Amino acid sequence: MSSKRFSIGVDYGTNSVRAIVVDLEDGSTLGESVFPYPSGEAGILLDPRDPNLARQNPADYITGFLTSVKRAVVAAKKNPEVEFDPAGVVGIGIDTTGSTPIPVDADGVALALHEEFKNELAAHAWLWKDHTAVEEAEEITRWAAACDENFTSKCGGTYSSEWYWAKILHCVRTSPKVADAVASWVELADFIPGYITGNTAPETMARGICAAGHKALYHESWGGLPSPETLEKLDPRLVRFRYSTRATAVDHRAGTLTPAVAKKVGLPAGIPVAVGAFDCHLGAIGCGVKPGTLVKTIGTSTCDIMVAPLDAQLGDIPGICGIVPESVLPGMYGLEAGQSAVGDIFNWFVQYLTPSEFTKKGNAHENLTARAAALAPGATGLLALDWNNGNRTVLVDQQLTGLLVGQTIHTSAPEIYRALVEATAFGALKIIERFEKHGVPVREVINCGGIAEKNDFVMQIYADVCNRPMKISRSSQTCALGASIAGAVVGGGYKTFSAAIRKMTGVKEKVYRPRKSAVQVYARLFAQYSKLHDAFGNTGEMLPLNDVMKELIAIRRETR
Repeated sequence: MSSKRFSIGVDYGTNSVRAIVVDLEDGSTLGESVFPYPSGEAGILLDPRDPNLARQNPADYITGFLTSVKRAVVAAKKNPEVEFDPAGVVGIGIDTTGSTPIPVDADGVALALHEEFKNELAAHAWLWKDHTAVEEAEEITRWAAACDENFTSKCGGTYSSEWYWAKILHCVRTSPKVADAVASWVELADFIPGYITGNTAPETMARGICAAGHKALYHESWGGLPSPETLEKLDPRLVRFRYSTRATAVDHRAGTLTPAVAKKVGLPAGIPVAVGAFDCHLGAIGCGVKPGTLVKTIGTSTCDIMVAPLDAQLGDIPGICGIVPESVLPGMYGLEAGQSAVGDIFNWFVQYLTPSEFTKKGNAHENLTARAAALAPGATGLLALDWNNGNRTVLVDQQLTGLLVGQTIHTSAPEIYRALVEATAFGALKIIERFEKHGVPVREVINCGGIAEKNDFVMQIYADVCNRPMKISRSSQTCALGASIAGAVVGGGYKTFSAAIRKMTGVKEKVYRPRKSAVQVYARLFAQYSKLHDAFGNTGEMLPLNDVMKELIAIRRETR
């Protein structure tokens, strides 16, 4: 039997689930498999009557685990570079999108798996990008501010429609049949570890501090979740969905792999399974996060993660998605921010507004990118706001919409495409500014995700706009790698996360460095972006649109 040790990371994304088998010695991937969710459109259940609705079929999650892990194990066995023995797998880690709560019955079975509810969209998983609960989120923000504890103080001061309680409250008020049948709500990050360990009962299953702290108003200083008495003031029907389990970090076990699941995926039973967490938090671990490092997971949306020691003198930071003890690493605060749409904005433009000349020959994204990259910074005369799916940070307003300023009858598709990319970079800089303004310095930026991995054009603009080198994670599956590190630690492969990170993570040799001439132009454009941001973001500023337009025209003349 081989003495080598391995771990498995399973990454639940927006459209698919990916499993990887990892060598504990260096973090290299020995086998991987991707399972696209078969339900709905690209795995998402939609309703043409409501563009804010986005649900998923919980059956896809279960099938996705069984299929992707089994195929990844088979691929590892076939890998000629190493002798893989399933008996050498020490642990399994899970990361997921979030907040993606699932309504379940008393046994922890997803309600949508019952025949009676399979066609009820409210009975399915409420995907992170579901924004149907805008009104409920606003109500929760007002309620929290009136409570003695001010429950949103640890998550930026504003509750989001993307989060746990807003979605539950919306279900209670709009889908009473489903709400009455629900015994509890379980985050996807807790649902999968519960399923594969057999600990699915809502009152006993492991609940992760990552999901609980960042999305469900959980904090030890007020005894976990808001008390029954305070929840009753929001809506009495929420009280029965309050769980009393103590939320724990990813260095804890959710349980061990059951014989039934183990047999289906080709692994031994009894393998330790780490408590689940969100994809970007474990992606930060997979990038080697440490104090001073900002990890950006760039995909359909962007999630930004930083950590700070628990003895750091951190105050509340308005507009971010949480300051939660040990939500990323043991002994550290986890800080989360992000943008509600990045890749989704680029995909929207390609899908709906791109002229046929860019779609006839090859990949439209590649064709647009090539033309957009040939333009100089500022030469388009355009400026956009990156709010096509609302604003997650720093304004926390999902009702905000996109904006394009400076277009004429001569404006071309590549010019708009470049302006949209620049807008997402400006939004990224806003987040960096918010961290640093409140005493969290950003000394380096490490990026991961599909866009960071594949798009030189986007990453160079981010370097120029943010005036910082942009590093790229060495692993192309950084979130899954972070999950595998959690599995390695709970399984005893490493004693600490720092030891595992040193051996299993790294960055690529290529670094995108700021170009001085571009930095100067983008500083001027960012000043105009900030004026639009503050005016349309309802921060009390008057909109000097004429001044913005004059500056855009001046920049365009100077750079063309």
